[in-house]
Amino acid sequence: MSGAAGPGANLTALRSHNAALVLRLLRDAGEDGVSRPELAGRTGLTPQAVSKITARLRAEGLLAEAGQRASTGGKPPTALRLVPDARHAIGLQLDRDEVTAVLVDLAGTSVAARSAPFDFGAPAEEALAAATAEVRALLADAAAGGGLLGVGVAAPGPLDHGSGVLHRVTGFPQWDGFPLRDALADLLALPVVLDKDTNAAALGLVTAGTAESAAYLHLGTGLGAGLVLGGDVYRGARTDAGEFGHQVIQLDGPPCDCGNNGCLEALCLAAVARGDRTDAARLLGIGATNLVRLLDIDRVLLGGRMVLADPEPYVRGVATMIAEDSARASRPPVSVDVVERGERAVVEGAARLVLAPLFALG
Repeated sequence: MSGAAGPGANLTALRSHNAALVLRLLRDAGEDGVSRPELAGRTGLTPQAVSKITARLRAEGLLAEAGQRASTGGKPPTALRLVPDARHAIGLQLDRDEVTAVLVDLAGTSVAARSAPFDFGAPAEEALAAATAEVRALLADAAAGGGLLGVGVAAPGPLDHGSGVLHRVTGFPQWDGFPLRDALADLLALPVVLDKDTNAAALGLVTAGTAESAAYLHLGTGLGAGLVLGGDVYRGARTDAGEFGHQVIQLDGPPCDCGNNGCLEALCLAAVARGDRTDAARLLGIGATNLVRLLDIDRVLLGGRMVLADPEPYVRGVATMIAEDSARASRPPVSVDVVERGERAVVEGAARLVLAPLFALG
C-alpha cells in the first residue's frame, strides 16, 4: 500500500481550521458533492478563501468534480466531492485478550480488518511486537491506494490521552507509566494517537453526528464508559473521565482488581461469569441510572462483547432501571440502544482518532 512505510501523509492543505470545515462539509455531502458557493455560504468564508482552500485540496488529490449544479443565472456552479480513498488511517484496538486492526478511508469506511489473540499481561516488548505484527499484516493484505495518515490506538484505561501514557490499567499494573503512544510510533514509523477504548467508540458517535449528549457503556473484559457532552467527547481535565466500572455500589461487596470493594465492574463481571445476564443487566442499569441522573444525558448506548453476544436482556434490563428511576423523578426516560457499529465500534472509532482533526471533530 502506498505510504505504508513512510512517516504519515504530510497534507499541507489540511493545516487550517477552515480547510477542516470545508472537508467536513464535503465528507457529509457524499457523492452528490457541494459547490463552492454552497461551501462559502455554509462556512461563512469568502468565495476567494473557499477557492484557495479547494484548489489546495484538489492538488493533494482529496477532491474531485461531482458534476454541475442547476444554473440560477450565469455559469452553472461545479460541485466538488471528497475522494475517500485518497488517504487512509489505521485503527488498532488492544483488548486484554485480543488485538484488532482495521484500515479505513477518509469517509471512515472499513477497507480491511483482521484480529488475533493478544496477551495484555505479556511483557511490553512482546505485546507491542504482536500489535505491530497485526498492523503490518493488515497493510500487506490491503489493496488500497492513498497514503497513511497515522494509527489510532484504543486501549483499556485509565490512560493519559494527551501524553499517550498508560496509567494503572485494572488488573495490569505493570503498564503504569508506559509511553505506549511513542513506543508504537517508533516501531511503526507512523504518527500514533492513543485513547481509551470507550472514548474511541464515543468519537464514532460524534463524527456520525448522532448524539449531542450520550454515554457509551462497554461491557467486555472490563466495564467502562465513553461520554459525549455538548457534541464532543468528554475526557476530563486529566483525560481520565469515564472510569464508569469503578463506581462503588456495594460497600461490603467483593474485591475489585482496582483495590476497592463492591465496584460495578466486579459485580457485573461476576454475574456474567455465573451466566446471570438478568442480574448483570440490572447492575449495569443501576450504574447507567446514576450516570443519567448525574449528567442529564439524552441517550445510552451499549456495546462490548458481553452485551453483543446477547443484546436483548441488557437493553431491556438497563432501559427498565432507567425508566423506573425516571418515573420516580417525573422526567421522561432516555433511550437505550445497542451501539450501531457493534463489535467494530471501538476499532473503527480508533481510526477516527486520526481522521477527526481533519474534519474539525473530536
